[in-house]
Amino acid sequence: MAKTNYSPTFPMYPGDAAAVTTSDTVNFVTPAIVFVGGGGVVRVLTAQGSDVTFTGVLSGTILPVQVLRVFASTTSATNMVRIF
Repeated sequence: MAKTNYSPTFPMYPGDAAAVTTSDTVNFVTPAIVFVGGGGVVRVLTAQGSDVTFTGVLSGTILPVQVLRVFASTTSATNMVRIF
């Protein structure tokens, strides 16, 4: 079972990864950074509770923030992977 890490310093080498399932209501079990495979708009809820929209995200980008949720209704980016 993964350990929850809400600290400002994310582990240098996270232990796992999984496909992102977008949702407007459900958070990830643990905070994660997100790899964006197909570019577009990504709206997230950060580990600190901020609702942030990243626009113009390019394919291959890793968002530099710990994320609890990727919103379904506003996100157009595809093939996202959460790394935790």
